Amino acid sequence: MSEIIDKLQMYFSFPFVRYALIVGVLIALCSSLLGVTLVLKRFSFIGDGLSHVAFGAMSVATFMGMTQEMYLVLPVTVISAILLLWTGNNTKIKGDAAVAMISVGAMAVGYMVMNLSTNSINVSGDVCTSLFGSTAILTLNKTDLLLCSILSGVVVVLFILFYNRIFSVTFDENFARAAGAKTNEMNLFIAIIIAVIIVVSMKLVGSLLVSALIVFPALAAMRVFKSFLSVTVCSAAFSVVATLIGLLVSILYGTPVGSTIVCADIIGFVIFYIIGLTTGRAR
Repeated sequence: MSEIIDKLQMYFSFPFVRYALIVGVLIALCSSLLGVTLVLKRFSFIGDGLSHVAFGAMSVATFMGMTQEMYLVLPVTVISAILLLWTGNNTKIKGDAAVAMISVGAMAVGYMVMNLSTNSINVSGDVCTSLFGSTAILTLNKTDLLLCSILSGVVVVLFILFYNRIFSVTFDENFARAAGAKTNEMNLFIAIIIAVIIVVSMKLVGSLLVSALIVFPALAAMRVFKSFLSVTVCSAAFSVVATLIGLLVSILYGTPVGSTIVCADIIGFVIFYIIGLTTGRAR
């Protein structure tokens, strides 16, 4: 045990490790807040599709030699979120088909561009990092820390300010519309916030594993709690703890960061599911 503590103290002396922990906690917190809404509204597929779009945008940013990829990735992902929501409401193109079309196309274009890029020395390594977050979280600098902190803070503040509207749209959209609420605008707002969360989360777990940060904490919390507020709070706590455990295990044993965090989420979900079964609340 003392060896582990000494090893952690040594790693914590490096700024990039401290940056990784701070950003990891912030990303885990903001990604879990809207996870409950996504699961209940069956919008989880949108998060998966947008993560593929973000990968394509990141590849284009690499091809263009941009030092701050987020300046391109963020607006492209937000625009894609708007398009997905619009096409999902279009009777000619169903929601699942729109997600498949945009996400697969973005992945294909992204990988093609990355192969053509002269800025990418090791294509397979870059693709692995982009898709699975193998080392990206451990290469953060102060600018990345500041940008992620600002975006995460904005997401948390907006969620608190619009909590009641998000709650009403999540549980009974028809009633909310009948009561005069602007449900289409609220769904658009949720989609844009999801896009921001995905872009920020890519540094932590990569584009393919982003959905795990959003879905697993919400599903785990639902096994034990029933009210929207308690599920949301539990989901946030679950996500932060699982991310911290995943990051520490990854730092100590050199395992892939994104995969380790998702494995921690899976183990946590199984524990919560068993608790739900024993208390008779699992659904």
